[in-house]
Amino acid sequence: MIVFHSSPRRRQARTVRLKVGFILARSFTLTAFAMFIDTLRLASDETDRSGRINADWEVLSNNRHLVTSSCGVQVSPTSLFLDPMEFDYIVVVGGRLTNGQAVDNETLRYLRDAAFKGARLIGICTGTFILAEAGLMAAHETCVSWLHYVDFRERFPDLRVRADRIYNLDTTRGSCAGGSSTADLAAELVRRHIGNAAERNALEVLQIDKVRNAEWVQPRRPLTVETHDPRLRAALILMEQNVENTLSVCRLAAALGVSRRQLERLFFKEANSSPALVYRRVRLERAKQLLRKVDTPLIEVAIGVGFENASHFARVFRRTYGQSPSAWRRSEFTSQSVEQ
Repeated sequence: MIVFHSSPRRRQARTVRLKVGFILARSFTLTAFAMFIDTLRLASDETDRSGRINADWEVLSNNRHLVTSSCGVQVSPTSLFLDPMEFDYIVVVGGRLTNGQAVDNETLRYLRDAAFKGARLIGICTGTFILAEAGLMAAHETCVSWLHYVDFRERFPDLRVRADRIYNLDTTRGSCAGGSSTADLAAELVRRHIGNAAERNALEVLQIDKVRNAEWVQPRRPLTVETHDPRLRAALILMEQNVENTLSVCRLAAALGVSRRQLERLFFKEANSSPALVYRRVRLERAKQLLRKVDTPLIEVAIGVGFENASHFARVFRRTYGQSPSAWRRSEFTSQSVEQ
């Protein structure tokens, strides 16, 4: 049973329009936490006065121990666990993925209890992993950074996940890729609960000239394709997310809301290549990552990047890189040994 504590501010009559409780994971990302909480701070008052007028927040924990971020800076909780319904949102800030447990079991129980009561939960950076581990993302689509997409798929293969947008927000769950996009998500919450003027004030002080919405494509350029076209970037990310169960060019085009011919023209214009050839490069680059694991059989590498058998994979790999997968793997480990 979870015991909820009280604080002086909790006993006051609630007048703020937006109240957020933060839970910080071990090795949490300081940037994501700071961007979110500073957006609230600046939206809560005029200019940079920092009064808690329109917004309020707490850093919650089941103890008063300092929480160490991934960069080594420590943050002290401001309150023991409070009734989750005191907050408009409970935000879980994750960070560096480690073999250890990101939060303790009591925190997981608190999150499950909050979800049972109907609290709105948001995972920031790898905070989405914590919500998924607690079993709280089964009915929701999870947005993660492209950097963590493969890890999320491996840990939670039954959950819906995407890495082509900066954040996702539905009725009771939110998820965010982290980094600067945390400010974009926080700005949307400010706009919903406090108003447009508060959002503008926060972003102007933070020197952010344009807020990005949930449809904004993550700023990542896979491979060496340099493009500012969001449709092409989204297509490349979709390719990276589907190297094992490959998508047809028609399905890629449909996912982007364009015709196949439009998609092909876009690729030839921006990448000087067809979507199919670029897709094959994406799969072969992933194959290189798998080949760097010395104990992974070639057949597993082949299947893992969408080939039906090892011989077909080997032929395509040799035709592209001028050597067999086995020879490439040996050369990689030889070069690593020389560097060491």
